[in-house]
Amino acid sequence: MQTSNPSSAQLYEAIYVSTLAPGRPVSSVGDIAGKARAANPTRGITGLLIFDGMRFCQQFEGVKKQVLGLLDKIRHDPRHINLKIVHHDELTSRRFKNFSLGYTTVEDPEVLERLEKLQGPAAVSAFVALLSQVDSF
Repeated sequence: MQTSNPSSAQLYEAIYVSTLAPGRPVSSVGDIAGKARAANPTRGITGLLIFDGMRFCQQFEGVKKQVLGLLDKIRHDPRHINLKIVHHDELTSRRFKNFSLGYTTVEDPEVLERLEKLQGPAAVSAFVALLSQVDSF
């Protein structure tokens, strides 16, 4: 079912997993989240960033052109290495419409390691299942 948002048919999402680049402090994550929270509203992007102390998993959603542009920017961000896109496709309605970027952590590093090995619908299912395990965002 589509939302009342007229651009909902254009919604697109991407989910990736990456690793914090060697030599980068963990505080880089706060910088990433802060800058994204400031920039995402102008792009019409919403999403969630999860960090386990070493790996990032991020889901973001918006108009396809904006999502793919942001994904390209993240690919070239020196704070990330080993970026793997586990899912990208159309989306019927936003998962995270109440904030430009939620941020949370997971304690178990194996959670994102397992998600990183998945693709497509299996990756989406694992991501959605993960939401019930994380602290509130």
